Amino acid sequence: MFKSEINRRSLLKRSAGVMALAMGGGTPFLSSRMAFAQAADLAGQQLRTIGLSVTVQERILEEFKKESGVGGTSGTAATFPDAQTKILSGSKDYDCWEIIAERLPSIVMTDNVETIPAASLKNWANIRDTFTTASDKWDRSAQIVGQIWADEAQTVLNMVPAVYNYDSIGYNPDVVSEEEANTWACIFDPKWKGKSGLNTDPLIAFGQAIMAMNSLGLSDVKNPGNPTTAEIDEAAAFLISKKKEGQFRALWGDFGELVNLMASGEMVVSDAWQPAVMAVKAQGKPAKYAVPKEGYRGWAIGPSMIAGTTNRDAVIAYADYWLSGEPGITVSEQGYYSPSTNIKDVMAPEKYAFWYEGKPWVGAEERGIKEGDLRDGGSLEERSKNVAYWHQWPEEYDHLIQKWDEFLNA
Repeated sequence: MFKSEINRRSLLKRSAGVMALAMGGGTPFLSSRMAFAQAADLAGQQLRTIGLSVTVQERILEEFKKESGVGGTSGTAATFPDAQTKILSGSKDYDCWEIIAERLPSIVMTDNVETIPAASLKNWANIRDTFTTASDKWDRSAQIVGQIWADEAQTVLNMVPAVYNYDSIGYNPDVVSEEEANTWACIFDPKWKGKSGLNTDPLIAFGQAIMAMNSLGLSDVKNPGNPTTAEIDEAAAFLISKKKEGQFRALWGDFGELVNLMASGEMVVSDAWQPAVMAVKAQGKPAKYAVPKEGYRGWAIGPSMIAGTTNRDAVIAYADYWLSGEPGITVSEQGYYSPSTNIKDVMAPEKYAFWYEGKPWVGAEERGIKEGDLRDGGSLEERSKNVAYWHQWPEEYDHLIQKWDEFLNA
């Protein structure tokens, strides 16, 4: 996200709103302390990180400590707005924020981030093209490659991608047909009144409402991730009308809450994270992930270095570790993707084939996945071709939040 693309004064003006936002062919990694020999003495540094429990996992931190030789690690699981509040308030408790790229402006334009040189990452050579080459499908700023870099030459990063995915709709196939589910309009279909779910993050909810409205012929918005003031007003009116009609069983914000509502049958359709759908299946309950005709929502999460940290080399080593492949196994088997092709070298071939290449599951049943099953949506290549938009920081953020508050209070 280049500084010239965002108005600093505007961002500082809306800091209160930011903090209130409610809320998803190089050198192989050397699995020894020698991998970080060029860095400072990591034994004398700490890695204190904060982020979603998706990536801030004790198992991953322990493995990183063992492989890198860093003196110590600690992780704090927190929602994006909670972490953002701490960091923008001047907390010195963390060296690293595992941030979602759309929120980078909140720390870039308040000088709360320190860039990471791509050359300092031994595993960067194996990053996927998604993060280095802009697609002609969108403006550069409207896709992930235009958000993570601090310079146009692509030499320094504001965020090193660690996990990414393409989000869709979770549904109960015993109740909702595949044809009915494969559109964002399904969430708002009166047929599922009182049994539909919607995420509490307004940056997610508005985009989905706009895609549904486009499909229903109620709007024609080109970029659902960056609507104009008028487009926000139309989407807000749509959301409010649906809420008053009793469309939503719940506005969910927590992974476990989503899983419980879907597994209990209280919600039969909802915007969802694919790992949540997998968790429902693991309980033996019917659950599928839709392939929306409008396309998926794309996003990426990764470490950003907090300005002023005294553990700079530990943060760089941690970001590099995420690209090594090993930590990617854990998140890949939940239904996410690693941004590094190194994952193929360390993941069991039959599992890589299932999660990344769209091939049938081979072996014993695992977490509700049975012999011959296919990943919903197919391969990474197939899914990446069906992206409607990437999450981004909307230019009319203040207005969007104002309208979201009206929706919540309706």
